[in-house]
Amino acid sequence: MRKVAIIGVGMTEFGEHWDKSFRDLTAEAGVRAMEDANLAGTKIDALYGGTMAAGRLIGQEHITALIADHMGLNPIPATRVEAACASGGVALRQGYMAVASGIHDIVVVGGAEKMTDVPVNDAAAALGGAGDQEWELFLGATFPALYALMARRHMVEYGTTEEQMAAVAVKNHLNASMNKYAHFQSKVSIETVMKSKVVSDPLKLFDCSPISDGAAAVILAPLEMARQFTDTPVEILASAQASDTLALSSRKSLTELRATKVAARKAFEQAKLAPADIDACEVHDCFTIAEIMAVEDIGFFPKGAGGKATAEGETAIGAKIPINTSGGLKGCGHPVGATGVKQAVEIAWQLRGEAENGRQVKGAEIGMTHNVGGSGATCVIHVMKRAD
Repeated sequence: MRKVAIIGVGMTEFGEHWDKSFRDLTAEAGVRAMEDANLAGTKIDALYGGTMAAGRLIGQEHITALIADHMGLNPIPATRVEAACASGGVALRQGYMAVASGIHDIVVVGGAEKMTDVPVNDAAAALGGAGDQEWELFLGATFPALYALMARRHMVEYGTTEEQMAAVAVKNHLNASMNKYAHFQSKVSIETVMKSKVVSDPLKLFDCSPISDGAAAVILAPLEMARQFTDTPVEILASAQASDTLALSSRKSLTELRATKVAARKAFEQAKLAPADIDACEVHDCFTIAEIMAVEDIGFFPKGAGGKATAEGETAIGAKIPINTSGGLKGCGHPVGATGVKQAVEIAWQLRGEAENGRQVKGAEIGMTHNVGGSGATCVIHVMKRAD
């Protein structure tokens, strides 16, 4: 197994792109990543693209063939990866394994989704397919409803409060206000979150990530070759993936994501690190309760303490463990196929000391990404460090 590094990153703004198509967004992110790596397209050996629901959302399948064609990358192999909201993170893992194994040298990993060209109900139905279609979506359980069940149970078992969940949104909107790529760049208050419309009790509008358009890309290479392209390579120390039941009703607990716990344990073992070694982490906060459970299941805080820790500022930039410096899914946005790759872009910027507008974590050397598919049936985690 060869050591693997990120040598270039790029992304589009996340938000509502009425004037840009899916192919426009992917090309914009890809070109920015190649320019960042000082790399010509002729050097790329393979492409892995994460997207969840392009067929439902824009009527286009065979999506990586479209990307390779539009970016002038033919005849390289181009492979689509789908793992619901973890599509981008799993695409990154596939690219990592291709380079680590020696099958390919230079690989581009992209993630993209165009979600705003259909009515909200149609987008919600497409996203609902990430759960158990027969036993959840068909019976009326939307994703806000599923995460509301988790939230309510977490409140019962650990005393987590709605105000503590609101603190996640406040912190992530603050971080997003410093991110020029973020969907939402305005700060919010606890009062604003608490007074927002109830979506699925106890989750309110500001507890939920938005429907977004966007794309992100990273370029991977063997670490031994990385400095041919960049002076600031970021080494991927670990890549781990785990699965759980698709339906909530089949799980032993509603207050934890077993796939997260397993993937985190494997990633820390591979990297020979512990949660205390992480300087910045992007976690999958599709809903505010999801961030609270993530910081517990990864091991940053004991089970049941995530809400209190957030409310007390321990996950803010400059505190114990900065979480979602990009603004997370909640503030930066959630074009589902792009999210896992965007997380890697943000951590690469943090480790290179290039996060702008006040969101840089001082002295960040080791970072982590945590990307979840559906209500937790898939989890993929990557640990990275600034290369020596």
